[in-house]
Amino acid sequence: MPRHAAARSRDRSCGTGWAAGQAPTLPTPLSRRSTPGRTRTPPSPRKSGPPELGFQEERSSAILQATLAEAGFTIVKGVAGMPTAFTASYGRGKPVIAVIGEFDALPGMSQAAGEAVRQPVMAGAPGHGCGHNLLGTASAAAAIAAKEWLARSGRSGTVRYYGTPAEEGGGGKVYMLLDGLFDDVDAASAGILPTPTTRMPPARWRRLPRRSGSADWHPCGRGAGQGPVGARRLEAFDYMLNLMREHVPQETRIHYVIKKGGVASNIVPDLAEGEYQARHPDMRVLRDIWARIVKAAEGAALGTGTTVAHEVTMSYWNVLPNEVLAALQHRNLTKVAASSTPPGSRRLPRRSGPR
Repeated sequence: MPRHAAARSRDRSCGTGWAAGQAPTLPTPLSRRSTPGRTRTPPSPRKSGPPELGFQEERSSAILQATLAEAGFTIVKGVAGMPTAFTASYGRGKPVIAVIGEFDALPGMSQAAGEAVRQPVMAGAPGHGCGHNLLGTASAAAAIAAKEWLARSGRSGTVRYYGTPAEEGGGGKVYMLLDGLFDDVDAASAGILPTPTTRMPPARWRRLPRRSGSADWHPCGRGAGQGPVGARRLEAFDYMLNLMREHVPQETRIHYVIKKGGVASNIVPDLAEGEYQARHPDMRVLRDIWARIVKAAEGAALGTGTTVAHEVTMSYWNVLPNEVLAALQHRNLTKVAASSTPPGSRRLPRRSGPR
């Protein structure tokens, strides 16, 4: 098992909410439309089965691979030691244009399509709260359209789709980068979903660098009177973490969730676990903030007589947009009226109640 998969293996019991043998069968890959110059969008993984968590996107990855293979791409499966990661390439020579696809879901975000109020398809199951069911397919459609233009024009160049797993937690792209899969790439583009918040030129978009990790506290031994102290280890850390908010740059964002804090108020838990994430526009500043978070975890362990084990599970630098290509992309999106709703599509109902 690769190191990143092993680090996340304790979460694999979450599954997708489907019992063994109940997963829908993989649909037959869609053929392209007969209209010249038009490309049919690949099936959304959301429509083809239950959403899948990071590093577990077997069905979603297979659907995208099959669609791209049918369109004439050469598929390389399981790259960078990740079973659901893949590349799909067409053409030869330079330039090499990368198209990035994501397809992992978020835990507990199951939601019926087209509903503006909370309506899970299956309570507690994963769901696409960030639209990766659309990002992966939109990117695949863009790669196929670029491939068809490349074939008609007879020019040299390579279009390469990157199936990148675990964007939400695990950072599949990072392992693909470290494995050299982007070394020959000249330009990269990710899927764009036209919404009211994405009508600005892509060159103006910014994403904060972020780093995520987990911390586990274990008791050093339960002597007389030590039970209540051990029960406070996670509370001590969260208290110190919240005190940090007043002493970090104002652009900083710190998020956390208690994943394991006990099962009953009268039982001292033998394990406490928290998951944490920090963001800041400058990765160099973020590194210092993260070092302070680690020290706070160690301080909580020292003060409560426990031991702590912490692990970085994901780290992303900020996106550096290509101003020239982004402006060109925006002009083309404007020409095809990307922000308009296609005829016959379903609109979400208007929000009711106070805003």
